[in-house]
Amino acid sequence: MTDEKLESMIGNILRIGVLTAAIIVSVSGVFYVIQHHADPVPYGTFEIENPDLRTLKGILHASIRLNSEAMIQLGLVLLIATPVARVALAAIGFYLERDRLYFGVSIIVLSILVFSLTHST
Repeated sequence: MTDEKLESMIGNILRIGVLTAAIIVSVSGVFYVIQHHADPVPYGTFEIENPDLRTLKGILHASIRLNSEAMIQLGLVLLIATPVARVALAAIGFYLERDRLYFGVSIIVLSILVFSLTHST
């Protein structure tokens, strides 16, 4: 694998991920506004999101049912996952190029990203 090919693949991953996330969030946002345009807004109380939308499993199950709030969350999860996929692809590319230093750095960065995403409060 050449550096140019790796850079091209990483660029494509970033472009596709961001565009897909933007489309999902935009379309879901339009559906949300259509569904909830007449709902009263209780400014006196703070309402937190649906507890089912706090986990990836809950987001996926609700998105399958075409819940617009869950689909917005899914788009945001995809947006967050895009740079993580970029680091993973870079690690694979460095491994294939037999570049131990950059492979090690990429694995450390990927580990930190995955840990921070899975162990948040």
